[in-house]
Amino acid sequence: MAYRATLRSERHVFADLATLFAKANEEKSGDQLAGIAATSARERVAAKLALAEVTLGEIVAAPLIDDAVTDLILRGQDTALFAPLASLTVGEFREFVLAPAFPAQWRDAGLARAITPEIAAATAKIMSDKDLICAAKPLRTVTRCRNTIGEAGVLGVRVQPNHPTDDLEGILLSVLDGLLHGCGDAVLGVNPARESVEQVGTILRGLGALVDTLALPTQTCVLAHLTTQLAALTAGAPVDLLFQSVAGTEAANTSFGITLDLLAEGREAVLAHHRRDRPGDFVGEQVMYFETGQGSALSADAHHGVDQLTCEARAHGVARAFDPFLVNSVVGFIGPEYLADARQITRAGLGDHFVGKLLDLPMGCDVCYTNHVDADQNTNDDLLVAASCTFVMGVPSADDVMLGYQSTSYHDAAGMRELFNLRAAPEFTAWLTNRGLLVDGHLADPTGPVAALLTAGLDDALATPPAIPSGPTR
Repeated sequence: MAYRATLRSERHVFADLATLFAKANEEKSGDQLAGIAATSARERVAAKLALAEVTLGEIVAAPLIDDAVTDLILRGQDTALFAPLASLTVGEFREFVLAPAFPAQWRDAGLARAITPEIAAATAKIMSDKDLICAAKPLRTVTRCRNTIGEAGVLGVRVQPNHPTDDLEGILLSVLDGLLHGCGDAVLGVNPARESVEQVGTILRGLGALVDTLALPTQTCVLAHLTTQLAALTAGAPVDLLFQSVAGTEAANTSFGITLDLLAEGREAVLAHHRRDRPGDFVGEQVMYFETGQGSALSADAHHGVDQLTCEARAHGVARAFDPFLVNSVVGFIGPEYLADARQITRAGLGDHFVGKLLDLPMGCDVCYTNHVDADQNTNDDLLVAASCTFVMGVPSADDVMLGYQSTSYHDAAGMRELFNLRAAPEFTAWLTNRGLLVDGHLADPTGPVAALLTAGLDDALATPPAIPSGPTR
């Protein structure tokens, strides 16, 4: 079915829904690379006008991709809740989402389950940056693992203490640095430099020992492939959160070495581990941590002609199906071929965040960029914090020396909390207060006596049992 719009006496025709979605998207170098972007600002505006007239029912009835991800999305949709929305156009739905009454209806009626990722993406395409901020801000998704993330007034921070050689002491010292700045309530999450069961197990045990030594109310994670983490779990390593990068198409997930069944099996394995081996350690049963990012499907040549934002929304749909504790879009990590500059990165971050929030995800953002992109530290986190982003990254000095990209620092996160009158997760805030790291709600001097108190526990954390033996991954 073709879609049409006339703008300044010029008639524009879009051959199908996938074409309309792509050309209505804000400018992205990745869509241009794929050959699906609007060729002019006028064509982009015409596509937005045409998309605004499409009904939500039409979008659900005409899936853009025929694969297992689409099947998962449609199986999870609450069709009874969707029925009253089906006749709304995308433009009317945008007005509904921006109305003051929407957040309460979204929360109380559970409307997120009526909304498919493609509907969320279509709505984002006809919104301004300010619309995306205002619509996302009041939507809160609360999740629980070792602590509680997502409540109003909370900005979580993932401590990301990566090390180029996986040196455990270096990793733990970086964690302590983050704690002294009030960071780490979302997760202590390490990207390993080496993908091995032994290395993952060693880091997990070291992080776990630090958490136990300091009685720290947070969760740990090593962001290796899911199968490597599960092999480490089988060999005796403690796993709080099970991580995996996910994408919005079956083919892209296959390129990651995962299937939807494997995600389900992994989740059940970690839940069984918590219930069997660690009863009492957890306040909730949300145990998955997912990362997404615009351009991942395109970089795997697995986008099926669908634009970056819509593929990203579908990745959020995959994440939602597995009841995650955390989800974040790694916005600018892939490089300028997909998001060329600060403006595109900012738009992608705001769009990803809005879509994730609308789909009821505990949505965070790694507002990052590689060193060959036209961006700088002013690109990063203030607009997303204004939109009530669930959590951001805390990277030592904002420079990840292992992954080789720029993100947000411990100082950035502490500054955003102070500027926007936000706090850490409630259990973590209590811990910071009890340890003297927060005084009257403000951070204490990180170089004072409290630093020595925390550092005194480092030797105990480093005295971990020998590294677990390596074994076969699944």
